This record gives sequence, C-alpha cells and structure tokens, in this order.
Amino acid sequence: MIALHSQDYKKVTLGLGLGSFLVFCNLYYFQPLLPYFMVKFNATELQVNWLFSSTTLAIALSLLPWAILSEIIGRRPIMRCSLILIPCINFLMFISADLHTLILLRALLGIALAGFIAVAVAYMAEELEPPAMLIAIGGYISANTLGGIIGRIYGGVMTDAIGIQWTMLVMSILSGIALLIIFPLILKQRHFIGRQGRLLHHVVQIVRHVKNPNLIFAMLIGGLNFSVFINIFSVMGFKLSAAPISLPASLLSLLFLCYLSGTLSAKLSGRWMHAHSLFSGLLLGIGISLVGLIILSQQTMLTIIIGLLVLSAGAFFIHALAYSHIGRSATQGKSTATALYLVMYYSGGSIGGFILIYCWQIGGWWPVLAATSIIYTMMVSLVFALKFVSRSSLNFNKTTLTV
Repeated sequence: MIALHSQDYKKVTLGLGLGSFLVFCNLYYFQPLLPYFMVKFNATELQVNWLFSSTTLAIALSLLPWAILSEIIGRRPIMRCSLILIPCINFLMFISADLHTLILLRALLGIALAGFIAVAVAYMAEELEPPAMLIAIGGYISANTLGGIIGRIYGGVMTDAIGIQWTMLVMSILSGIALLIIFPLILKQRHFIGRQGRLLHHVVQIVRHVKNPNLIFAMLIGGLNFSVFINIFSVMGFKLSAAPISLPASLLSLLFLCYLSGTLSAKLSGRWMHAHSLFSGLLLGIGISLVGLIILSQQTMLTIIIGLLVLSAGAFFIHALAYSHIGRSATQGKSTATALYLVMYYSGGSIGGFILIYCWQIGGWWPVLAATSIIYTMMVSLVFALKFVSRSSLNFNKTTLTV
C-alpha cells in the first residue's frame, strides 16, 4: 500500500485534492448568482432556486448508485468518468438559452459530480496505509471547503466581469485543463477487488442502516443542519441583491468567506469529543447556530456578516460531529453508511432550499426564522432521541457481556 510521504502518496493526494477542489467549485459557483438569474429570466426566487437545488438533489440520488457501480468496475474509472463529464456539461450550459434547459443540465452536472464524491474516500481507504489515509482525508476535506469558497467567488466575480455565459465557458475550459493534470496523478488501483452481484448485499446494508436508530438519527440531524445552513446564505443573497443595498454578484460571493469560521470549528470538534460527549457537542452546535440566526435578525450589513460567521461555526461543528459518529458507530458497511449520510445531507440542502426560499418569497425574514426554529426544534429532539438509543444500546451490550 502507498506509504505516507512517498512519491506515490504525493501524487495521489494532490490528484484527489485537485479533483475535490474542481468538483466543489462546479457545485457551488452558481449559488451566489441566483439573484442574477431572477433578473435574467424574469423568474421568482423559488424558480431560480432549482438551478442550485437540482444539483444537490441529483447528487443525493446518485451517490449510492455510483458507489455500488464502483464495487464492480473500480474507483478510478468512476472518478475519471466524473471528471470528463464536468467540462462537457459546462459547455452545454454555455450554449443553452432558457431556464428549464439550464436546470436540467445542472441536474446532470450533479449526477456527474456525485461520481467523484461517492468513491474518492473509498479509493484512499484501499490504496493508502492507515496513517497516510488519516492525513490524506484531512487534506481532501480542506480541498472540499476551499473549492466551495473559491467556486462561489469565481462565479460572482467572473459574472460581473464577463457575463454568465462566458463564465460557464471559462469553467468548462478550466475543468478540461484540470482533468488533464489530475488523470496521471490518480494512480491505477493495486488493491481493489471487484465484487460482482453485490447489489442485493448493498440494499440489505442500506435497510439495516435505516433501521438502526443510532445511525439514522445522526443522519437526519446532518440533513436538517445542512437544510438551514446552506440556504440561509441563499436567502441573504436575495436580500442583499435587492434595493436598497443592491450588491453586485462579485460582492455577494464574498459572503461565503464566512465559511472559514466553520473550517476552524470543524477542527475543534475533534478536541471536543476527546473531552466531552457527542450529545453536548451537538446541542452546543445547535445553540451557536441559533445565536447566529438571532444576530441575522437585525438585518444590517454588519450583523449579517457576524451572523453568518456564527452560523457557519455552529453548522460545521454539528456536521463534523454527526459525520464522525456515523463512521464510529457503523459496525459493518461503513462505506454504505457514510454514503447514506451524504444522501441525507444533500437531500436536506435541496429540500430546505424550497422551504426557506418559499418562506422568504411570501413574507421575508420572519417566516424564514420561524421555519428554521421548527427545524432546530426537530434537531434538538433527535439529539435526545440519539442519546436515549445510544444509552440503551450500551446498556444492552453490558447486559449481554455480563450474561
């Protein structure tokens, strides 16, 4: 297997990092442009939200099929297919002329992006030595975050400078160049063993995970968390692009630098788990997020920035704790469990977009705050339910050992 600091390790981690950066750039560069598309297509907030939610929903629906297919043909072919499709779909978006075609193409892009997201970590687990994998995953996640931030800034700045059509063409060209760099860096797998006829096996595992309250409650917490977090940024984009503030897309995209507070809090989540419990951490994250929403309620430029910084810190803290709980608690089928978590995660982002943006469209901020309060109440209930089932499971295991 590939050892830490070896030449192959440097190649593979660079290739996967660049691939991750490219994928998340493509996923998110449309998000700050939703107000721009309202004007371009004379559409409502809810209609243009499909341009972003169709992508996240397509990712959610495609993750498990890609993961299952990779069990048969391998991880590298799936990642290569994903990277090839990205510039092709961007070019089709460049020549598209109407909103509905663009929404369809963004959904196809989501299917393409899901291929890389679904199998990159599995590739690392099979090819890298355990110490190397731990370091590599940290770099991979950092590339996710950086790609999301840079993608949004790219979308806003480039659209203001050259227009959306040329922005999509440039993204297509850059994605094509990037895949030529990435392909030779992701080495052929040496430890992959193809498994034919594994569909039933994966279906059984998925059913087991869904029936396991210790897992499904954490997955639901992750999905509800993302449903609020990602879409509050879209709501603030609609507010700040409208009169009297009327920020251009380039400045709106800079709001996503507030994600950096979440990068810090995600790292601190590991230290929290060493000293405290998962449940107190989840409640702390929810509390921090609620404080961010209360600050946002003041609706000034300064409070919006501070509120988004606080909200990001809380949301990433919750995400890191819930995601790590899945990896620790799944006794079998860990890859299927983590993929199912991401299905819930991206589904939450998509569904939450329609709920919160509909609330914004019909009544402004206060209906949005009411909806998010209900969602956080559901999350608190799930945290206590998760605590209860975890204790019940622990007591059952102790009783079994005693007997």
